[in-house]
Amino acid sequence: MHDVTARPGPPAPAVPPAPAVPAVPAGRRRNRTRALGLLAALALLTAAAVLSVAVGAKALSLAEVWHGLTDPASPAYPVVNRMRVPRTLLGLLAGTALGLAGAVMQAVTRNPLADPGLLGINAGASAAIATAIAFLGVGGFTGYVWFGLAGAGVVSALVYAVGGGRRATPARLALAGAALNAALYSYVSAVMLLDSGSLDRMRFWTIGSLAATTPGTVAAVAPFVLVGAVLALALARPLNALAMGEESATALGARPARIRAGAVLTVTLLCGAATAACGPIVFIGLTVPHLVRALTGPDLRWMLPYCAVLAPLLLLGSDVLGRILGRPGELQVGIVTSVLGGLFFLLLVRRAKAARA
Repeated sequence: MHDVTARPGPPAPAVPPAPAVPAVPAGRRRNRTRALGLLAALALLTAAAVLSVAVGAKALSLAEVWHGLTDPASPAYPVVNRMRVPRTLLGLLAGTALGLAGAVMQAVTRNPLADPGLLGINAGASAAIATAIAFLGVGGFTGYVWFGLAGAGVVSALVYAVGGGRRATPARLALAGAALNAALYSYVSAVMLLDSGSLDRMRFWTIGSLAATTPGTVAAVAPFVLVGAVLALALARPLNALAMGEESATALGARPARIRAGAVLTVTLLCGAATAACGPIVFIGLTVPHLVRALTGPDLRWMLPYCAVLAPLLLLGSDVLGRILGRPGELQVGIVTSVLGGLFFLLLVRRAKAARA
């Protein structure tokens, strides 16, 4: 017997390790998704603006719409260039204003179901316009803008003062706004009942409409909306800090009293201008931020841009839908948004009940 021992074979060639794939941080991946979603929303808003110019109570072909945009001698020029284009521009401005105002309002009151009317701003604009119509003989939407903004500003200052000024809290602001809201709408109802002429002139405005828009109305509203939008975007980080609580916000260097004052000023400019120009259009400032929060989370650095795009998309879409459904006339956009907003909150309540079951 020979002792047989296994001889080791040649060593196996070394296999180079696979190159490491750098992992994309979750935060960066989430931001990329949000950015793509915002671009998609901008594309939808562009399509809605095109539809708003092309579609109306009066049917026009695409060729007629094009000539109405470019040829002053075209029979469609007055309809397209002097009516539909200003109407679309005001829809973009008013929708942006209402969406941003709603998001800021919900952030400063820490109430996800708050709307810009919670501080009485809509009521202040309505009371000022009712006074201007009944006692000063003001007519036309361009004149309404200035009185509406003045009324919104006065009521905002009163709400801030009654709510405690620099010591104001979300609960105090909401209570002061609710009290003034009830009193001012009672005043508006009394003025309209006592003056039948004012009732006739205000009836169209109180429904909420873009139909009577003129280039002058757009020019009067645009500066206030642009300034308010800049202020709202500048408040994104401070409001994020305030959402963590006053003590934490103060520890981070924020000043809660200044943040609330800035938020009230922002909502006044945005909601006051939109309400004065279009009337009190409901549910835009309430529904859109609520939906956007489900898409982006509570970070206002993303919520505010989304609201600035999706709110005018909803407003213009509702306006186009009202023109189609109401032919040969049209349904006012305030009626359409009320129906859509009511349906949305019915679905929301049903989902909440199903989740608790």
